[in-house]
Amino acid sequence: MRGLRRRCEQRLAGLAIPTPFDLDAFAAVVAAHRGRPLTLRPMPGLGIGAPCGLWISLAEADYVFYDPGTSRLHAEHIVLHELAHMLSEHSTGLDLAGGALGRLVPDLDPKTVERVLGRVSYTTAQEREAEMLASIIRARATSPARNGGDSLGRLAEVLKFRP
Repeated sequence: MRGLRRRCEQRLAGLAIPTPFDLDAFAAVVAAHRGRPLTLRPMPGLGIGAPCGLWISLAEADYVFYDPGTSRLHAEHIVLHELAHMLSEHSTGLDLAGGALGRLVPDLDPKTVERVLGRVSYTTAQEREAEMLASIIRARATSPARNGGDSLGRLAEVLKFRP
């Protein structure tokens, strides 16, 4: 578990996490890091017999779709999880279950889309890594030391404490 955390920490080296945290601003940081456009889009119907989030990497850009029918905090974590897959350079995971992909490209035959984009699933190890990385990003984004005005935040900053 320590090795996993260390790898995740290394993936964040050099990436600026906005203060105060803003998901769109952090997505722009990830896009710049990857050198390609990134679009975040709500997609109703995700999470109901389908994944809560979906990352699709096309030749020209990355797209992250998330369930808008959940809380803001949960939707943000879903997006962070997908961004973590990108930062970890995992292969794009496409789960065609529940017709999620069909809602993205309704005019194309699902078999054609599957053949063009490929069907891959993340391994359990990749899911653990993405979940750990998303959690570290969230912890850093909400760290009292980063957000600073309270006594605990100032003390943590003086002591250089980083959770």
